[in-house]
Amino acid sequence: MMSPLLFQQQVLAWFDVHGRKDLPWQQAISPYRVWLSEIMLQQTQVTTVIPYFNAFIKQFPTIEHLAKAPLDQVLHQWSGLGYYARGRNLHKAAQLIVRQGYFPETLEELVALPGIGISTAGAILSIVFKKSEPILDGNVKRVLARFKAVNGWPGNSQVNKVLWALSAQLTPKARVADYAQAMMDLGATICTRSKPACDRCPLESHCIARQKGIVSLLPTPKPRKQLPVKSLILLMLSNHLNEVYLEKRPPAGIWGGLWSLPEFDDIDAAHNWCLAKKISAYDAQMLVVQRHTFSHYHLDYKTLLMRTENPINFVMEANQAVWYNPKQKEALGLPAPIKLLLQQHIGDNNNG
Repeated sequence: MMSPLLFQQQVLAWFDVHGRKDLPWQQAISPYRVWLSEIMLQQTQVTTVIPYFNAFIKQFPTIEHLAKAPLDQVLHQWSGLGYYARGRNLHKAAQLIVRQGYFPETLEELVALPGIGISTAGAILSIVFKKSEPILDGNVKRVLARFKAVNGWPGNSQVNKVLWALSAQLTPKARVADYAQAMMDLGATICTRSKPACDRCPLESHCIARQKGIVSLLPTPKPRKQLPVKSLILLMLSNHLNEVYLEKRPPAGIWGGLWSLPEFDDIDAAHNWCLAKKISAYDAQMLVVQRHTFSHYHLDYKTLLMRTENPINFVMEANQAVWYNPKQKEALGLPAPIKLLLQQHIGDNNNG
């Protein structure tokens, strides 16, 4: 049986040689940069995050810049990264941190902020403040579930409790920043979901899943259920200036706080909406159905393209609607599928 001390020594020795040390957020380490990276890395791979992180830091170099920025500008930078509640919570938390005048240095204070869970808080405290706190992101869960052959889906509260206890037991008091990064790297580069490189793992000889030949079965996958399918019509209404009518979505829920096209259950509802708004539309064209998959359902949508020449009398509703020129400089947060539609059919050359 491998002792916690030997576990730590093996993991850190591997990290010293093979660990990642040149990621953007590992340079000029600060609470803001580490926090931002940890939020972006939730449910998103490092290779995807790097360009978003660099662009975000360029736009908002400090937490004060982020706190002062309009939410639309923040969501514009987040556009395409998905899980937009992360961007909204990041902005809200930045404002709270700036208001209180210091970046929290305790687990209790950090988890009280929007969007920061125990594992994210542990990573911030370990990497920035060198405090010995366990972490349990997806990569670490996978390493520990295999190392101790922990059966059961990690989303189950009992299984999660076992993994947290393991993480706490194995977390060292010294070199905590390197250890936290090492565990995340081990899961991301060696103990991968499929085709793990067990022969290159520092824990191979003590890994129970390896010994039992059940590495591919762990962690136990989430019980599968078929995702429901929702269908709707998106209306892309453009005027003689090539501006597109957009509406701001409610702050919570799917694409919360982003700007999107009006949605309807069917074509009749879209036409009735135009009539009610006294918009005379022409050149109607229906695009083929496309699918966008969220975590809880598939969205099948058709886009109805229409043009209008009388938008001038159209009354904008208190910052909830806008005629948007995709080539204008003003940054709006757009969902990735909507951004793509504008690029394909209106010519969106504004990359922020």
